[in-house]
Amino acid sequence: MNDPKIRPELREWILATTRAGHGPNEVMRLMKNAGYALPLSRRIVAQVLNMPLAALNADIDKPVTGMRTRHPAAPLLSVGGHSLRVALSVDAPAIRVLEGLLTTQECDELMGQARPRLQRSLTVAEDGQHQTDQRRTSLGMFFRIGETPLVERIEQRIAELLQIPVSHGEGLQILQYLPGQEYEPHYDWFDPTQPGFAAVTARGGQRIASVVMYLNTPEEGGGTRFPALGLTVTALRGSAVYFAYEGGDLDSLHAGLPVVRGEKWIATKWLRERPFQV
Repeated sequence: MNDPKIRPELREWILATTRAGHGPNEVMRLMKNAGYALPLSRRIVAQVLNMPLAALNADIDKPVTGMRTRHPAAPLLSVGGHSLRVALSVDAPAIRVLEGLLTTQECDELMGQARPRLQRSLTVAEDGQHQTDQRRTSLGMFFRIGETPLVERIEQRIAELLQIPVSHGEGLQILQYLPGQEYEPHYDWFDPTQPGFAAVTARGGQRIASVVMYLNTPEEGGGTRFPALGLTVTALRGSAVYFAYEGGDLDSLHAGLPVVRGEKWIATKWLRERPFQV
């Protein structure tokens, strides 16, 4: 079935409504009240929010995963001699704001190592191939697992914190967002009903959690928004937001909000249910 043609005004309304804290189901209810048929509303919302159509159909089973991460619970933690603090906890989905996950020096070194290799960021298409996408307007690059001593140290810290082997992580991705750039609401887990699902999960299974680390503090904007929860995590240098979505949690819908002033640098680590094969 072909994607519906969406008027720009409707697309902007859906994005604004989700950014204001309304989940996909509430958006569809409002569209129904405005006269849209439910099947069409589902397709429109799925397309605009870049979310799996199956997520809006209650009769589709969620994917089942094996490996799970440990959700940090204690307010003060020490990992390999490195101290950090859990500043915020959400139970469902599991979200933790981790203050001090990275040091100032580590942030500077990551940005310096990444800068010469930045290119237009890509997303994963339905067929499993990487593509440029108007929903994601940042510049980015990937480090190989353990590519540098710094990357290796950070990967080991995350593995010990979440009690999941380094081998289950994808390569560390560094992203730079300039004023006006953003990543619109999306899921990090893969839709099992899409034709490319087998291809993207063949190398390590389903994604089960994400760690987004902030390498600088933007002058304004650039936070990470969870629309279904009405929660925005402020981008603060050295801190991170961890969130898990084993089984395809719908409330893990999130967005990288537009940078208003300055720039935003982040490092992202995606975790898989099985060892990730490059």
